[in-house]
Amino acid sequence: MTSEHYYYGLGRRKSAVARVRLYPGTGTVVVNGAPLENVVFRASSRQELLRPLAVTDNLKRFNVQVKVDGGGIEGWSGAMRLGIARALVAADEANRRPLRQFGLLTRDPREKERKKFGLKRARKAPQYTKR
Repeated sequence: MTSEHYYYGLGRRKSAVARVRLYPGTGTVVVNGAPLENVVFRASSRQELLRPLAVTDNLKRFNVQVKVDGGGIEGWSGAMRLGIARALVAADEANRRPLRQFGLLTRDPREKERKKFGLKRARKAPQYTKR
């Protein structure tokens, strides 16, 4: 599987980074060396990250191999979704239009806000006491 030709896509979400490779195949998804079902347990997250393949009717045309690190499972699935979408565009430029229409090529820019000194979290202040 490693010597075959593949299409590459990089996806980021929150602090997660996913490096995605699409190989011609039957539709298996491997994440960090394990099947997708063993990594992403929530069915809705699994369905959402495979959405680029469903939108372009490529669910059974490509095997997906993903290396992902940083963040948590929701960040992982968002990063994998973007990486798969970008790899599909690399595979065929005609995939760009349907992926763009469903908003699958847009990187979600939201990040965790840093904690400020004097506060308990990013914005939560200690309780005010008058006396």
